[in-house]
Amino acid sequence: MSDPNTPATGAEMSTAETLTGIFFEPSRTFEALRARPRFLAGAIILLALACLVTVLLYTRVDMGQYVRDRIEKSPQAAQLSEAQKDMQVKMGKNLGMLAIPLSVPIIIAGGAALYLLGVLAFGGSISYHKSLAVWVYSSIPPSVLGALIAILVLFLKSPDSIDPEHMVATNPAVLLGEDASKILVAVLSQFDLLRFFGMFLAALGLRKVAKISSTQAWGVVIALWAIGALLRIGSAAIFGR
Repeated sequence: MSDPNTPATGAEMSTAETLTGIFFEPSRTFEALRARPRFLAGAIILLALACLVTVLLYTRVDMGQYVRDRIEKSPQAAQLSEAQKDMQVKMGKNLGMLAIPLSVPIIIAGGAALYLLGVLAFGGSISYHKSLAVWVYSSIPPSVLGALIAILVLFLKSPDSIDPEHMVATNPAVLLGEDASKILVAVLSQFDLLRFFGMFLAALGLRKVAKISSTQAWGVVIALWAIGALLRIGSAAIFGR
């Protein structure tokens, strides 16, 4: 029989300990997830954060007016009737309310698949279930911090001055004005503090859970970051957004 005074090993961490441990003992937490990979509780937290920020955003900011302003600034605005604009405003507002929460499970599933493929490409081995655990738990701390920043912005700034797409300004792009080059904005936005925090946790998680070297783990994380950055910059260059 084990001594009740003996600290639990990583494999014996409860769900609550895992959720708190990812903030204070990430290495031990990922070791626990290697022995017992789980992601549901963490995924629910990520979804709850997205729903909370979305509800507060729609409570504080006139999203209908925000969508209308974007339509008026678009090159197609002159070709639209007022009725068509009203329809687009209604659709944009309703879709925006659903898009953020609905994107969470899609991002989790897709991100885990990318981790799995990345580990395999770098010569390692990991199950999809374990990839889900790494993706979810490496996302929790930066997501919590991002949600806290967004909530502070929503309640401390005037609703008229809030940009819903750039509430969490943790990268150098925030220093640029509205007339700045979209490509430059896209480049600078990739050097994001919260994103780098998540990358550090992801590399640690992949190393512990997949039992690969630090070089392999960082290779996976940096490769995926680079691909995402190129896609974002390419979109800015082609579509101007």
